Amino acid sequence: MTAITHHTPDAMLAAYASGSLADPFALVVAAHVSLCPECRAALEAHQTLGGIVLETTRSEAPSAGLKSSVLARLDEPAPPEPHYRRSGVFPGPVMAALKGRPPRWKSLGLGVRQSMLSADRDGSVRLLYIPPGQAVPDHSHNGLELTLVLQGSFADETGQFGVGDLEVAGSDLEHMPTAGVGAPCICLAATDAPLRFKSFLPRMLQPLFRI
Repeated sequence: MTAITHHTPDAMLAAYASGSLADPFALVVAAHVSLCPECRAALEAHQTLGGIVLETTRSEAPSAGLKSSVLARLDEPAPPEPHYRRSGVFPGPVMAALKGRPPRWKSLGLGVRQSMLSADRDGSVRLLYIPPGQAVPDHSHNGLELTLVLQGSFADETGQFGVGDLEVAGSDLEHMPTAGVGAPCICLAATDAPLRFKSFLPRMLQPLFRI
């Protein structure tokens, strides 16, 4: 894998460490951290600082009802958490979202495919497969979009993104990501609001594809 040059912003790592990052974005950050030693080290630093804050924060005694409820639940057997390892180009967090199964691809046209991982009021997260040289229709954003490259590469108005690179696109960016030559580009992409497509056809198909 080539050197990762586009990283998770520090504020987003802090939100992920505190558990306050929306689930679609948290999945992308988890996948990026699994690929990026630099961001993994930064995340560990945030987690350490969070632990220090908890240790030094003044504690409050729980109510009798809360204490009894928590103690009662300690006797309940916890279901085992499945552990998913990297498979091919898909890191462990993505395999967990796939529940260990291969992606179920759905055609978006022109060779582009997607596999929805989740979609709810917090946003959506999907895998995208883009053939070499193919462009995603020109669009801007109603909110935030995170795109993590898992295979191949893409380029847009902001630069070049290879395996492990994370693009953070806000409402101020209009772009037309285009897959590089060589292997097809496979990305993990999360949004918290629908995209704003410039052309009529993508806008018409938007509700069908939930993008």
